[in-house]
Amino acid sequence: MILLSFDIEEFDMPLEYNGEIPLEEQLAISRKGLENILRILKENQIKATFFSTVVFAENNQDLVQQLLSEGHELASHTWFHSEFEEKHLAESKQELEKLFDTKVVGLRMPRMSPVSEDAVSDAGYFYNSSINPTYLPGRYNNFKVNRNPFWQKKVLQFPASVSTMFRVPLFWLSFHNFPLWIYKLLSKLSLNATGFLNIYFHPWEFSDISNPKYKLPGFTFKNTNEAMVNRFDDFIKWAKKNNYQFSTTKDFLENWTQKNKN
Repeated sequence: MILLSFDIEEFDMPLEYNGEIPLEEQLAISRKGLENILRILKENQIKATFFSTVVFAENNQDLVQQLLSEGHELASHTWFHSEFEEKHLAESKQELEKLFDTKVVGLRMPRMSPVSEDAVSDAGYFYNSSINPTYLPGRYNNFKVNRNPFWQKKVLQFPASVSTMFRVPLFWLSFHNFPLWIYKLLSKLSLNATGFLNIYFHPWEFSDISNPKYKLPGFTFKNTNEAMVNRFDDFIKWAKKNNYQFSTTKDFLENWTQKNKN
């Protein structure tokens, strides 16, 4: 089972590198990318999960309504992408549910940041997919974290997928920078080992983010825009050819919980 997820957010990454980009431009770039993602998913008839900030959702209500109408899952990416207070856990969940008349049960913290699981539970979430079980210098050291779903207090943790050997992260940067055949091989090995592949991307990867004013390192925008559209479509078709199934995170974890409740 392949769980595709997308963190739909303000494209504020240039600010991490002292680049320039106003909020309106951040939202426009992510909007274009989300349009490309929804088109690919619809053409291939597969479902995915979208973790949205409230800021992005409020400014793109038509696209969020579209993804819900097409059977995808909406989850929370908190309120802002670069600013967080614990109260945003509950507030973002409630606001997304109010705006789109849907149940929000999943959380992913921006930049996979650590968060109080008591606070996540108190906010009413069923699962938290904010752990990358690997070592990434300057970001996190989760090398000893279980690769499979596990309960932490009252919240089900759903780690992102990594390779079976050395725990190479199979996240968005790997997808851009590895030869696609290597990424497919690592994905297949991970699927064979755990039975699932939990991988995440962002809408701005499906847009042009090569503008020099953003001051982004080359590895962050390699194979983005049309190259990403083509690679992603290729990956999905490879997965379908190999008879892998796709699901929303919520549906997969509900089934997993039923199978493992004893």
